[in-house]
Amino acid sequence: MKRTILTLLAISISFATGHAERPNIVFLFADDQRPDTIAAHGNEHIQTPHLDRLAANGLSFTSNYCAGSYSGAVCVASRSMLMTGRHWHRIDDTKDWEGLPTLPEQLGKAGYQTFAVGKWHNGLKTLARSFQAGRNLYMGGMADHTKTSVQDLLPNGELTEKKVGKRFSSTLFADAAIDFIESHSSDSPYFLYVSFTAPHDPRNPPPTYRKLYYDNRPPLPKNFLPDHPFDTGHLTGGKRDESLASHPRKRSDVSDQLCEYYGLITQLDSQVGRILDAIETSGQSEDTIIIYTADHGLAMGSHGLLGKQNLYEHSMGTPLIVSGPGVPKNRMTSAFTYILDLHKTILELSDTPITEDIDGVDLSPLFGNPNARTRDSVFLAFQDKMRAIRDMQYKLHVYPEINHKILFDLENDPNEMYNLADNPLYSDKVDELTELMKSWQRKVGDPSPLSVANPGPKEIDFRTVERTLDRWQPEWIREKYFDGRSDPDHGN
Repeated sequence: MKRTILTLLAISISFATGHAERPNIVFLFADDQRPDTIAAHGNEHIQTPHLDRLAANGLSFTSNYCAGSYSGAVCVASRSMLMTGRHWHRIDDTKDWEGLPTLPEQLGKAGYQTFAVGKWHNGLKTLARSFQAGRNLYMGGMADHTKTSVQDLLPNGELTEKKVGKRFSSTLFADAAIDFIESHSSDSPYFLYVSFTAPHDPRNPPPTYRKLYYDNRPPLPKNFLPDHPFDTGHLTGGKRDESLASHPRKRSDVSDQLCEYYGLITQLDSQVGRILDAIETSGQSEDTIIIYTADHGLAMGSHGLLGKQNLYEHSMGTPLIVSGPGVPKNRMTSAFTYILDLHKTILELSDTPITEDIDGVDLSPLFGNPNARTRDSVFLAFQDKMRAIRDMQYKLHVYPEINHKILFDLENDPNEMYNLADNPLYSDKVDELTELMKSWQRKVGDPSPLSVANPGPKEIDFRTVERTLDRWQPEWIREKYFDGRSDPDHGN
C-alpha cells in the first residue's frame, strides 16, 4: 500500500522515540455540536477546559463539515459517511452498507482490537460486522439523557437485553470507555469509538450545569432571527427539531435553550477530561491518536432555526481536533475538510490497506503543513431541497423547490447575514459558483435539479406551522416550552 511520505516519517519517528508503530486510536464523537462551541476556538462564553487541553496538544480544523443528508436525521447519513468513506449519494443505507467495508471492520482485519461505546444509529447488522465488542451502546437516535437504555455487544454479534443506565448519558459512556482503556492488556493496538448523545436534545443537562449558564448567559447568536425569512422546504409538517420552541422564536426561550445546550457541552467536556486522564494514566498517551469531532452542528436560534436540517455554517460545520504522535501541538488549519475524510486518514495512520472506491482525502499531510490545502471548495446537500457550494471566500445556497438563491461573502460576513445574490455586481460569481456546484454534483452522483418549472412560494406563515412534541422530552421541558402538553407516545 502506498502511504504518504508524512505517514512514513511519523512511523520512523515513533521507532526512534520508542512509540508503537501502529497507534491506538480513540475516536470521540459528539452529537449536534456547533463548530463555535469550544473556548479554545474563540468562544469566551463557554467552559470547555478539557477540549481546550486537547486543542493545546493537537491540531484544530476550523473548516470541517458534514456533507449533508438524505433525511432529517442528519446524523445517520453523517455516520454512514464516516464508516464507509463514501459521500451519502453513494451509500444505500437501506441495504446495511452491503459491499462496503466499514472503518472499524477494516481495522479489525488489520489486527486492531475494535470496541464501540455509546450511540449507534445505523442498525445492528452494521454494528455487528464493524466491531468485535462494545459496551453501554445506545441503539437509536436520541433519548432522555437521564434515562438512556443501553446494551452490550457480545463477541458473537448479538446484543444483551436493554437496561436503563443509572448515570447521565455522557458519564455512562465515559465509564465504559475508561473501563476499556484501563483493562486493555493486549499487545494489539485498539480502535475505541465513543459516540456521545450530547449535546443533542432533550436539552436537560444536570441542574448545576444549566444553572452555570443561567447565571452567566451567553449572548444569542449574532444571526438570531425570530423566524427564517423564507421557506427552506423543511419548516412545515411538524418537523421535530424546529418544534422545540414556538414561532416566532422568543429571545427568552432561545436564551434558555442556549444555556441548556452549553450545559450539555460542558458536562460532556468533563467526561472527555476523564477519558483523557485515563489515557494518560494508562501510560499509552504517547502511542495514542485522539480524534474529537461531531456528526454535524445545530442552529440554536441562528437564522430563526433550531435544527440541523439546513446548510448554514452553524449546522453543517463541526469541531474537529486531532492529537497524538506526529500531530503538531496548539496549531490550527483552515483547510476544507469533511468528517468522511477521517475514514481514509485513520486507515493511513494505522497502516491499514485502503479500498479504492472511497471518497475523501487523507488529512495527515496537514500535520506537517497546516497551511496546506486539501480542496478548493466544499459542496453541501440536504435531500432534494437545498444545495450549497463555497469557495475560499463566497458561499452560494440554492433552494430548487422555490427557485431561490442566496450568496454570502464569508470573508466579510461569516454569519451569513447579507444576501448578495440579487446584486448585479455579483452575478458573475453566482454563475461561477452554480457551475462549480454542478461539477460537484457530477462528482458525487447527485442528480437533483437546481431549479424547477413550477416553483412553490417563498413565503411561509409560521402561525400555521404545527409543532410536534416527541416522547423523549422530560416533564420540565414539556412544561416550559410546550405549555405542559402531553404526547400520545409519552404514556401520559
